[in-house]
Amino acid sequence: MNTDARTIVHLDLDTFFVSVERLQNSKLIGKPILIGGISDRGVVASCSYEARAYGIHSAMPMRLARMLCKHAIVIRGDMDQYSKYSRMVTNIIEENAPLYEKASIDEHYIDITGMDRFFGNLKWTTELRQKVIHETGLPISFGLSTNKTVSKIATGEAKPNGLLQIQSSQVLPFLFPLSIRKIPMIGDKVYHLLRSMGITTIKTLSVVPPEMLEHVMGKNGIIIWRKANGIDPTPVKPYSERKSIGTESTFNTDTIDVIWLRQKLISMVEKLAFQLREKNKLASVITVKIRYANFDTHTLQKHIPYTTFDHILIKEALEMFDRLYQRRMLLRLVGVKFSGLVGGWQQLNMFEDTPEMTSLYQAMDRIKTRFGEKLIKRAVGIKTAEERLQIEDTEEQTILLSK
Repeated sequence: MNTDARTIVHLDLDTFFVSVERLQNSKLIGKPILIGGISDRGVVASCSYEARAYGIHSAMPMRLARMLCKHAIVIRGDMDQYSKYSRMVTNIIEENAPLYEKASIDEHYIDITGMDRFFGNLKWTTELRQKVIHETGLPISFGLSTNKTVSKIATGEAKPNGLLQIQSSQVLPFLFPLSIRKIPMIGDKVYHLLRSMGITTIKTLSVVPPEMLEHVMGKNGIIIWRKANGIDPTPVKPYSERKSIGTESTFNTDTIDVIWLRQKLISMVEKLAFQLREKNKLASVITVKIRYANFDTHTLQKHIPYTTFDHILIKEALEMFDRLYQRRMLLRLVGVKFSGLVGGWQQLNMFEDTPEMTSLYQAMDRIKTRFGEKLIKRAVGIKTAEERLQIEDTEEQTILLSK
């Protein structure tokens, strides 16, 4: 397929966490709202447009945000509710869209290439947006254009609660006047680097020799140059709850040692959670599997709030294992799988009241990335020499991570 002829929709729920809170409590409508860690040491995960008028933005220290807007209402946040509404929106899109990708908890891409032969693309997308608003009560904006990058930028320009279509002939006139900050992939570090080169607008960036950008930024320089020129062949990747990452262990010696089995499960969850964070993914479904010595196999699956934190996933996995393992017969296999994967674990860090937990995860992940996953782990997951002699297990790992 010619990627230049595509029609891509980007849908983004406006101030998603704030909007969900307002559905629960209408008294919050029209007021400055801050969501995140509620202590002074926390940070802002999301804020209302009323709060943004005071210069507040996401990732800002909560203490500073409170100083900027003393009458702001601070809410800890409820990932159970946010996950529930995120799934509601995804279900509506799934029922109506031919091909969609869930990019994060509040963002979706839809490929509607060729649908204009049967429906007007703008009309179809507008009706889908109205359906989401009607059935969930959540405000949502969309951009409609030739590729993911232009559609996402268009969504940003359409907010709040709006829509914007950019035809192929309008792509460059639309992009060129905008700040380079509007381009996905350009964070603070890259932004300041480009500013130091005298580049402030997308038009200026588009005429810089791509070889120069590649020399300065490596392969990402070429990607950014292409985006500045309205080029993005990235496909919409079909989303499915079945996309997963998992692992299983089959034991050489069948065991009934519950303490050892729980330790084994903790170790497996810890490893998978690290791999999720490495790939900037959140999990929303957990599955635990056991197989008895007679090959009788049982699984249990549970929807959970989007997370990637060991301490949350371990707790869920152990509770499910205890519910599954009721017969107290010898086991030959235990497995765990995380599915319903979406992008973006960093935002969840902002719900932590203390930065120590986030810093701990980041420090451990850096050590694992540099020296290997086995160098650092929870003490409960480390077997003693005596335990290793008692039960020697062969890990037959099945890593099923969607690309």
